Amino acid sequence: MNTLTNPNKSILTFLIILSFSSFHLFAQTQYGAIKGQVTDGSNGEKIPFSNVILLKLDSQISKTVTDFDGKYTFNKVLSGKYTLQTSYVGYSNQKLKGIIVVKNKITFTNIKLNGAAENLDEFTVVQYSAPLISSDQTSSGATITSEGIRRMPGRAINSIQTTKKYRKHKYKESSNKAVYEYSSAPIETKRDNLNTEGYAHNPENDFKNVNTSPLSTLSIDVDAASYSNMRRFINNGQTPPIDALRVEEMINYFDYDYPQPKGENAFSINTEMSDCPWNKKHKLIHVGIQGKQIDTDKLPSSNLVFLLDVSGSMSSPNKLPLLQKSFGLLVKNLTKKDRVAIVVYAGAAGLVLPATPGDQKEIIMNALNNLSAGGSTAGGAGIKLAYKIALENFIKEGNNRVILATDGDFNIGASSDGEMTRLIENKRESGVFLTCLGFGMGNYKDSKMESLSNKGNGNYAYIDNILEAKKVLVTEMGGTMHTIAKDVKIQVEFNPSKIASYKLIGYENRLLNAEDFNDDTKDAGELGSGHTVTALYEVVLKESDEAIKSVDPLRYHKTKDASTSSSDEILTVKFRYKAPQSETSKLIVRHLKEKTVQLSKSSENFRFSAAVAEFGLLLRNSKHRANASYQQVIRLAKNSKGKDDNGYRAEFIRLVEMSEMQASALLIE
Repeated sequence: MNTLTNPNKSILTFLIILSFSSFHLFAQTQYGAIKGQVTDGSNGEKIPFSNVILLKLDSQISKTVTDFDGKYTFNKVLSGKYTLQTSYVGYSNQKLKGIIVVKNKITFTNIKLNGAAENLDEFTVVQYSAPLISSDQTSSGATITSEGIRRMPGRAINSIQTTKKYRKHKYKESSNKAVYEYSSAPIETKRDNLNTEGYAHNPENDFKNVNTSPLSTLSIDVDAASYSNMRRFINNGQTPPIDALRVEEMINYFDYDYPQPKGENAFSINTEMSDCPWNKKHKLIHVGIQGKQIDTDKLPSSNLVFLLDVSGSMSSPNKLPLLQKSFGLLVKNLTKKDRVAIVVYAGAAGLVLPATPGDQKEIIMNALNNLSAGGSTAGGAGIKLAYKIALENFIKEGNNRVILATDGDFNIGASSDGEMTRLIENKRESGVFLTCLGFGMGNYKDSKMESLSNKGNGNYAYIDNILEAKKVLVTEMGGTMHTIAKDVKIQVEFNPSKIASYKLIGYENRLLNAEDFNDDTKDAGELGSGHTVTALYEVVLKESDEAIKSVDPLRYHKTKDASTSSSDEILTVKFRYKAPQSETSKLIVRHLKEKTVQLSKSSENFRFSAAVAEFGLLLRNSKHRANASYQQVIRLAKNSKGKDDNGYRAEFIRLVEMSEMQASALLIE
């Protein structure tokens, strides 16, 4: 029937349309937005990549990360009262309560972070001066604080230049609350030296055919910088660059419960085979090495030279200020028998503190705390001077070490990776070891830091917060600072009658030629007191029906040894190392028998390291990730967390959960 001939139906249709339109209009106009800027409360500098969480009744509604200008935005927020919680490394957490969101308006709320805890009064924004804009429009109407915006010194990643004036906010009392009336003024910004972080290309290992490549040879050490750097990205709501992810460093960030070596041996070697969690057709082989733990009171005296970058690029709170606090933790644990000198470099290198007994802590700390950042980066000159000071105070049979702390941004003097590497290679023969500590973001040079530590008989860590500094410089000080073996190598020989192919997980830039294993002139990694190191191999068994890439039969090479066909050995592990002051290596050999246990019955060492490896495959978007999933990583890690006194494994689980949420958010977008 035509609605024109049925007035009641016509009216009903009109009311339905009107109700729907009114509801839609009502729903649309209930939203407002919150925008603002996060700055340093002491100097007004912008703080990029800080975490900002929107809360209502203490429940998280949304989370974001500030951009290079320190700006954040929450769009489409239902009108009401909210709390903003902000955090960033090196600052106290900030919580601002009573933020009012009004429909179809933008609430501009700037946030200042301070180095010390501060009690904050509740406040209410009572004046709005900007209309609501969509998320794809510019946010140039951000409010500016009364302190203004300063240009960050040196080569800081988010240096800002303001070109327009601003208006101050008004302040008045309203009962017991501080009430602010904000007015907005546009600013124009110029961003220079954005993200110039440097990572070496790191292609993933592939499967090797055992018939043609039965030997896997690699240099071993326990650098863990990739893990803490990865954590920094995830905590800032970002996906780590693939080349920043070295899976072996993620695995070796954690200690594993391997038995201490017995007798005269400096190391124990432990092997295990079980199901591969992410590919049920494959097996996973776990090789774990435990270095002998030396009692703290038996550690040799230390001759330390702190080589500190104080150039302009180190001015950010997560660089020089965090560096000073970190080295303060190390100084507290030094004794009278230790010596500390401080060399700094900026436009030029200089000696700030001559070799000083470790018990003169006030003198050492005063020298540290009086440092300030400015100038360019004469890294090469600094390294030469540091080694000179270390050799002048050399302790025979002691721990002689240069500790380089920088963002890796060398730009004056010897600066190319090749030049710096050759410089360090020449110095390592002196008996002085090298520890590299990386700081900061935005212009961080991971590739250069890793190269220097590898060539300088050293180790490498990335300090993203004070807790990581404590882990590296206090909790693991014996391993970080006291080398018990140098030029450490592993060679694994697979039995072709048992294993068809294998893939080494990680260690892509630590692979050696097979002949390098027995060559004592070839440089390799270093291990410290109590260190554990783990390597994982994903393998395809001989009887597997999975296709294996093959090559034409070899005319001059025997591909099958009849003597191995009846052996119950899966593989042989050969481990070679030198004592710190020796140039002749020692050899340890172990065999893995043909024994596979179910994954659920494998050791906690096996399952937790497998969980970390699987997480690495996911983050790298590996072509070999097969059925890997975040949920599987979480289950595996939770079921193998074991003893976790320092909470590192619990933190790993939290990072996986955060990554899963971030990945889900990307799929939704």
